[in-house]
Amino acid sequence: MNEIKFKQKMETLKFNDKGLIPCVVQDHASKEILMLAWGSKDTLVQTFSSGLATYWSRSRKEIWVKGKTSGNIQEIKKIYIDCDKDSVLFEVKQTGAACHTGSKSCFFVELL
Repeated sequence: MNEIKFKQKMETLKFNDKGLIPCVVQDHASKEILMLAWGSKDTLVQTFSSGLATYWSRSRKEIWVKGKTSGNIQEIKKIYIDCDKDSVLFEVKQTGAACHTGSKSCFFVELL
C-alpha cells in the first residue's frame, strides 16, 4: 500500500480519548495471537515507514519499537483495521519472544 492510501485509511481510525488505539499482534505464519499493545497516530506512521512494529508505552509515556533493546523485533507483514475502525491488527514476523517474560506469546495463562 502506498503512503497516501495508508494515511487516508488511517484518518478513518477511531482513537480513544488519550489518542490511542489497541494493536492486536498476530504471528503472520501461525496466526497465533502474540500480544496486545497500544498505538497512536505517530506510532502507526512510524510502523508504516520503518516496517517494524512501533507502539506507545502507557507506563513510560514514550514511543517504543518492539525489540529495539531485546532484539525480539516484529517485522510488519500486514496491517488490518477492524470493522468498527477502533482497533488494528498487525500481522508480524516475530523474531524471538513477543512477551517481556520470555514467552513466545503474552497469552499463556489459561483463565477458562
